[in-house]
Amino acid sequence: MTDDTLAPPRSRAQQVRQELDQAHRSGPLKTIVIPPCPELLTRMRSALAQTEPDLTEVARIAASDVAMSATLIKLANSPAFSLGQPVHTVGQAMTRLGLQKTAQEMTAYLVRTTLKVNSPQLQRFWERSTQRAVAMGHIAHHLPGLSVDLAHTYGLFAHVGMPVMMQSLRGYASTMVEAAARIDRSYIATENANHRTDHAVVGALVARVWQLAPEVMVAIRRHHDLDMLGDGETEPEAHTLVAAGLVAEHLMRRHEGLPPDADWAGHEAAALDWLHLAPGDLAQWEEELLPLLDAC
Repeated sequence: MTDDTLAPPRSRAQQVRQELDQAHRSGPLKTIVIPPCPELLTRMRSALAQTEPDLTEVARIAASDVAMSATLIKLANSPAFSLGQPVHTVGQAMTRLGLQKTAQEMTAYLVRTTLKVNSPQLQRFWERSTQRAVAMGHIAHHLPGLSVDLAHTYGLFAHVGMPVMMQSLRGYASTMVEAAARIDRSYIATENANHRTDHAVVGALVARVWQLAPEVMVAIRRHHDLDMLGDGETEPEAHTLVAAGLVAEHLMRRHEGLPPDADWAGHEAAALDWLHLAPGDLAQWEEELLPLLDAC
């Protein structure tokens, strides 16, 4: 019996890392340029990772960018958070929003400014990413064991491969138009036919380079590989993120007055089964999410 036989099986996260590293080194991802993680985001994550989060450092980071400061103050004075008395400083805004919401908004701002989108095909990209993150955070409150921060991060980054591909690959705008129009094959099948990769793979590479949580990286990589729901090779947290993401997308489409998409039609039962949900739960969540999605 060899040492390889005795070795424990690799986790799905290890498999995804190896796949991404190989594809980025010599495969179809070789020409993809991943912007480095913003320095301010790295600093903020470090401050929040301490046993006692460094609130002074988070406030210093928020105040270092005028537009980010304005974003936090505007949100704190919005109807969703306003208490009648307006706030005028970053510190006041942080106190009203709370640390978790402040960190979420700062993360979203820094990602948007790093991965700029200047294409008609991605006109509402960050609006929908914000809605997905909000929906995922709300869903996480109803799912014991699912971290709200992890869910919010996955919602924000789930489709981040699209703007990266737009920046790096010629013809990707045309691919998006074609992929949305075709009914004979999936969106990522068209991406792979034209570019030998897809936004799920590229998005997972962003998560790898930016050192997001392994569960988020795996969930991004497999969020269109929905037959995986319930298999024994993937960590449960990644299953939960993918299933919750499918629910979030469905509720967003209902909010927009759109019919269910193919992913929901084919995998609704598996997602609800994994999350131990009944259709009635979704009706309640939809009602609760309406003002939150409107605010986005």
